[in-house]
Amino acid sequence: MRTTTGAKAVLKRAGAVCAAALLLLAGAPGAVLAQTQTQAAPARATLNPAPPRRADEGFGPYPLMVVRGAMLIDGTGAPPMGPVDIVIENDKITDIIQAGWPGLPEREGRPPLNAAHEIDARGMYVMPGFVDAHAHGGSPQKAPDLEYVYKLWLAHGVTTVRGVSLAPQDIAVSEKTRSARGEIVAPRIFNYQTLGSGWSRGRIRNEQMAREWVRWGAANGIDGIKFFLRGDETPEVVLAAIDEAKKNGMGTVAHIAQPGVAQLNARDLAEAGLGTVTHFYGHFEALLGGRSIQNYPTDYNFYDEQMRFGEAAEIWKEVEPGTPQWFEYLEEQKATGVVFDPTMTIYAASRDLMRARNAPWHQIYTLPTLADYFQSTRDNHGSYFFDWTTSNEVAWRRFYERFMRLVNDYKKIGGRVTVGSDSGFIWKLYGFGYIEELELLQEAGFNPLEIVRAATMDGATTLTEPTGKAPTFGVVRPGMSADLVITTENPLANFKTLYGTGHERLSPENRIETVGGVRWTVARGVAYDAPALLADVRAMVDRQKAERGEASAGR
Repeated sequence: MRTTTGAKAVLKRAGAVCAAALLLLAGAPGAVLAQTQTQAAPARATLNPAPPRRADEGFGPYPLMVVRGAMLIDGTGAPPMGPVDIVIENDKITDIIQAGWPGLPEREGRPPLNAAHEIDARGMYVMPGFVDAHAHGGSPQKAPDLEYVYKLWLAHGVTTVRGVSLAPQDIAVSEKTRSARGEIVAPRIFNYQTLGSGWSRGRIRNEQMAREWVRWGAANGIDGIKFFLRGDETPEVVLAAIDEAKKNGMGTVAHIAQPGVAQLNARDLAEAGLGTVTHFYGHFEALLGGRSIQNYPTDYNFYDEQMRFGEAAEIWKEVEPGTPQWFEYLEEQKATGVVFDPTMTIYAASRDLMRARNAPWHQIYTLPTLADYFQSTRDNHGSYFFDWTTSNEVAWRRFYERFMRLVNDYKKIGGRVTVGSDSGFIWKLYGFGYIEELELLQEAGFNPLEIVRAATMDGATTLTEPTGKAPTFGVVRPGMSADLVITTENPLANFKTLYGTGHERLSPENRIETVGGVRWTVARGVAYDAPALLADVRAMVDRQKAERGEASAGR
């Protein structure tokens, strides 16, 4: 179904509303029209790149390293098995060997015996490194150092990110290259950018320029395109870019913003060949039945952040789950191969603001400047709790019930779902937000093994599929990249144990104890001590607090 003919059909349907939308946008200031093209201007250093990796940061890669005696969750959906020894040579897994039988002593002196380094993982669980399919790298205003973001990700087992975007093009492509070479402490980076980012020819004004930019991007380290469907991103431009991206082996992902969803909803974009629908936008609009526009109040203003996000949830009243139309839509989406990346964590504060704002990790690991950004204000994106009410939260809870049903039903019929966090906004902290997304998928109806598969194998497949090549990460098996998450607790029993602050549990002696947290994250053969990464983050937070005359939180 992913054909140019399909794109033309979508354009024909969108044409009826396109002209009206363009007339409305024509009166907007130029800066507003260019919001999705923010990197079209000459690049400037907006973030601090990560410093070179120090000699004491991580172990390896080694000619031979062995992870001994672990329980393996391989990422394919297969049940756990163990104990196993995982053999790693440089940055690749070369063997997985049964180390014994449950309930019996492990065999002593088992090969390989000449490893340069061993990790004693007896009693621990090993999974593939996690893939965050929706990631951003901060900003000078809230988190200026990419090192801060990278270490939070790695400390929570995230070894691959799709930056949408991670940073301005010049910085992102440099960080992607430095990470691939092992020069910095960072996950593997896929560099997605918005139309017009990075080049010197300005905003994308038409289909021809869109295609030219895509070809330029493919030749300049851009792996994919992030669309917003607003401003200069008219239906003609977006569909031309999707078509050109497929020809050049590039991925595509869309946040289908309210200004554009009446012209191209999630059904339209999937039919035209879009790779991923991120967030929830565009799904329910495709299910309104005889309409394409939500029933907005007459005083609605998209630039009013509380109104924008408050009203977004009210669409729950207009969609009925489980109907023939509901399943017809999902089957159509599956036929196109489009991926759902729900990012439920990033909007979870909308249904319980107090819980998100008072999460225990903020005091220890959230930079004061990032906490400032989270505070309600009219001029920060996502800081929209101007006067958040019980009614707002109830609407969001009702919305989540339906959205979770949609995502789980898509999974049930064989549609692919990935794990993305979009952290750095709305009281969601890097790394911590990713683990919350795992919890939310379980609330939606996924079982734990399905969640791990979404976070690993399915994420890796989604990021590599546009290239036509098989993924080299995302599964623990010989020949794959040595990307591992090693935990002291069974994550399938409780995803809360993956949080960097751990999980409180009452001991048999009736004492509260903190358990869990990732113990080791292995990224392309380099083993990072996750608690040490968190200690580095805590030190960054304490330094900024000291500079501002604030007391450190300690732990």
